[in-house]
This record gives sequence, C-alpha cells and structure tokens, in this order.
Amino acid sequence: KLAMEFPSEDIFLMTASPVIKAVTNFKQVSKTLEEFDVEEQPSSLLEKQYPNIKVIQSGVKQLKSDEHKIFTEDGKEYMYEKLCLCAGARPKLIFEGNPYVLGIRDTDSAQAFQKNLAQAERIVVVGNGGIALELVYEIQGCEVIWAIKDKAIGNTFFDAGAAEFLIPKLTAENRETPIECKRTKYTVEGTEEKERPTAASDKLGSALGPDWHEGLHLKGTKEFSHKVHIEILCEVKKIHLQQEFIQLQQTSLAFPKEEKNVEPDEVLWPVYVELTNGKIYGCNFIVSATGVVPNVKPFLDGNNFAVGEDGGLKVDKHMHTSLPDIYAAGDICMASWEPSPVWHQMRLWTQARQMGWYAAKCMAADTLGESIDMDFCFELFAHVTKFFNYKVVVLGKYNAQGLGLDHELMLRCTKGQEYVKVVMQNGRMMGAVLIGETDLEETFENLILNQMDLSAYGEDLLNPDIDIEDYFD
Repeated sequence: KLAMEFPSEDIFLMTASPVIKAVTNFKQVSKTLEEFDVEEQPSSLLEKQYPNIKVIQSGVKQLKSDEHKIFTEDGKEYMYEKLCLCAGARPKLIFEGNPYVLGIRDTDSAQAFQKNLAQAERIVVVGNGGIALELVYEIQGCEVIWAIKDKAIGNTFFDAGAAEFLIPKLTAENRETPIECKRTKYTVEGTEEKERPTAASDKLGSALGPDWHEGLHLKGTKEFSHKVHIEILCEVKKIHLQQEFIQLQQTSLAFPKEEKNVEPDEVLWPVYVELTNGKIYGCNFIVSATGVVPNVKPFLDGNNFAVGEDGGLKVDKHMHTSLPDIYAAGDICMASWEPSPVWHQMRLWTQARQMGWYAAKCMAADTLGESIDMDFCFELFAHVTKFFNYKVVVLGKYNAQGLGLDHELMLRCTKGQEYVKVVMQNGRMMGAVLIGETDLEETFENLILNQMDLSAYGEDLLNPDIDIEDYFD
C-alpha cells in the first residue's frame, strides 16, 4: 500500500524470516466479511513487483525512537521518517525452556510439531483457541488428552451450545474428504529436511494462516484414527520428567476408555503432566496452544511507549503509538480508541490485514497532511473461518462480550448441519454465530450494522420456515 502511494520513496521491510506472508485469493464476502488464503512467498517477488521496496532479512535488535533509528541483528542501522511496527505476537508457552513443550503459532513450529508427532503415541494439548481446536480435530493415530480451562471447547469463538454441536465431529471415526484448500505451499529453498533446524520457541516465525494444517501429515503412530479425551476446567499445574515422576511415586492414568473407570497406566512416558484437577497423564510431548503475547520486547528498551493491559503497544484511531512517527498494526498493538459498540479487537489474521492496510493509509495521510476517516472495517467485528470442516462466521459481540447480563440469546440448531445463535439487546441484534452453510451472514451483518428494532419479530427471527432475507434485504 505504501509502495503504491509513494513510488519514489524508499520503503524498507524488515523481517527475520526468509519468506513473507502474502494474502492471496482475496474475496470480499460482504461489507465487512472477507475470505483469503495466506501464502508464503519469497521476498524477491515483492521486490520485483514494487522496485521501491527493499526487504532486509534480519531481526531488529534495537529501536532508538529519539534518533529515528533502527538497529538490526546483523549490525546495520537504518534511519526512518515514519515507522510501522508489525512484529506480531509470540506463543504464550505454559512452561518456558522445557524441551517437551512445543508452542505453535507459525509455520516453523508447525513443522517441528509434525516431526515430533510422527513418533508420538500420546500427546497432551493445552489451550482452547482456534489452533487447539484445529489441531485436535486434525490429529489421527495418536491419543490426545485435551486440557481446557473452560467448561466447553473453543470458548474464544463460541459458547457451550456450539461446542456441543461440534463435539460429535471429534469422535467420528470416518472423515469426509476435507474441502480442498487453494493455498499453495512455498518452502524456502535450501532448507530441506536435513538442514532445517528444529524451530526454537523463541525464534519468531510468521504467524499461521487460517488453514495452516493443510498439507501437514498430522498422523501419529497408532492405527486407530481418532482418540480425544477432554479434561475440562483445569490447567497444567506441573510438568514432571520421567525420573522426577518415578521419584514422586504417584499413579498416572491410562487413556480413559469409559468416563467412569480410569485405570492406572502401565507405560512409562518421557514426560508427565499434572493437572490442577489432580490427574496425572504421561505423554510423548505437550502442545502449548494457549494464545499469544504481543512481541514488543525488542522495541521497549529506551523508548517510552504507552503499553496496554494486554501487553500491546497502545495505538489511537490512526494507528499511531504514543511516540512520534511510529505506528503499529496487527497482533503487536492494542486498539485504544473508543470502539464501535459491535467491534472488538481479536488477534486474528483478518484484523492484522485490515490494520496493516489502514495503518499504511494513515501514514500516507499524515505525510501528505491530509485528514482521514476511520476505516469501515472497524464498524463491525466480522470473521469467517472453518472448524471441523464447518464454515464458521462470527459477527459483532457474538459471545455477548461486554454486554453484562442485559442481553438474551436466540438459537436454532439442526444436528450435524447448522447452528445459529444471535445475541439480542433491547430488541436489537448485537452479535451472531453461524456454523454451517446458513446463508444468513449478509442479512445479520446488515441487522447488526443498522441496529433496527426487531422486537416485533420475536422468535420468528430464526424461524427456518420464514425466509428472513426477504424481510431485510
């Protein structure tokens, strides 16, 4: 975006990764919903497309904001007129520095994970967001103990009702063929299997796209296809290596066959996970899919950034940080303007793309001394993704975020086919979750945006025999 606005200016893109993430197959599904694939490309492609862009492959060591200078790991320094920090976030590991704990957030760590899984008979997955959901669904031939701190799975995206709707898919033995993924893979030249170092969790790769597990063979050593046991309302209390576990003289549990009878485990495992509910399970390794923390560390030293409660750099409605000429976008920042009543920040690919695009517009406007309006994408929270092979659309305050007790929910559910939930407040639609091919996203998007009073429709709002689209087109 910047390269197009300022064809005669030099634009530097600094990245620690040899590849860049490009958005491909972009499709504007509705006013606020967008679908796209994320593809890894060599940085030379970008430089070919825009001759004024120079990609510098090196991590940032230090930022001296008062001097308008960036120092890179390879010992060079660069002056900037305007700077946008888009360093994303890093996985929040449950235990740092434990070789049996793998964090997943980027393509490198996904590769390391696949290597480990090839020898695995049982793994423990900790976390309840999008990556944990996908992981547990995709893994075959390996026992999975899934520890979640909530009552129901996937609580970042939906409620217990939606979780119940999805659970049968977890235990289904035969899988329908997954819908084909259009994203093509790009592997870095010269980093074939033998040379590729195992991704250390502190090395920053680029974040995974929405279909990151495609093309990874997530298959363990066992013959059965799917075995998942969920431990709810618990977290990891401690991790014991094999020797420590033997000295503990505690009993670890076998994979539960029936919920009722849990038997002690006869096998010795490389590592043991003790949960806060008192249960101990042995496994080959632990996957920490417990969300991310903004990657602000390289930039804080010596710079007086205003930092939000979630650890992100605070940005105003023009994506400006608290320091002159420095902007931030994506996972690294925290939106600290007064948001629209039906928008909230979530560290997702869609928002990272929107914020980056908008930040470039703001940088351009500031440079040219023009004023700029807030982008329309911040009017309504809207995200489309796929879980367990179902299309999932979430709109507005889909989980009644911040609405307190002053709201009501309406539901419609056809087992194995669709799940529709709307969040209502004072007769107005504030949010919705749509799972399956419901074709309701555009209608609901309009109803949330225009805040029309729907009290008169009552329960009929979700009546499948009434074609609601005809009412509100």
